[in-house]
Amino acid sequence: MMPIVPLYAALLAIFFVFLSVRTLRLRRKLGIAVGDGGKESLLRAARVHANFAEYVPLGLLLIYFVESQGYPQALVHALCIALVAGRLSHAFGVSRTPENFRYRIFGMAMTFFALVVAALVLLSGYVRQFVA
Repeated sequence: MMPIVPLYAALLAIFFVFLSVRTLRLRRKLGIAVGDGGKESLLRAARVHANFAEYVPLGLLLIYFVESQGYPQALVHALCIALVAGRLSHAFGVSRTPENFRYRIFGMAMTFFALVVAALVLLSGYVRQFVA
C-alpha cells in the first residue's frame, strides 16, 4: 500500500512553485525586488505565497504523523483534501481585487480544520495510551 501524504505533498509543492513564479514575475514586471512598493497586487501575491508557506508544512507534517500512526486512509485523505481545498480557496480569494472574503474564510476554515483535527487525533492517541 502506497503512502497517501506524499501524493498531496507533491500536489501542494507544484502549487507552491506556481505561487512563487507568479510572485517573482509580478516583482519583475513592477521592478520591485523587496517589499511591495505600495502595489496592492504585489502585496496580495506575496501574502498568498507567504501564507501558503506558513501553513502547509505544519499541516503536512501533522497529517503525515496521523498516517504513520495507522489511522484510517479515509481520514488521511479527508485531512489532505481539506488542506488542499483550503489553500486553493484562500489563494483564489486573496488574489482577487476586490477580494471575495467567502473564499478566504472558507480557505482558512478548511486549513484550520485539517490542522486541528490532525492535532486532536494525535493527542487522543497519546491520551488513550496513558488512560488504558
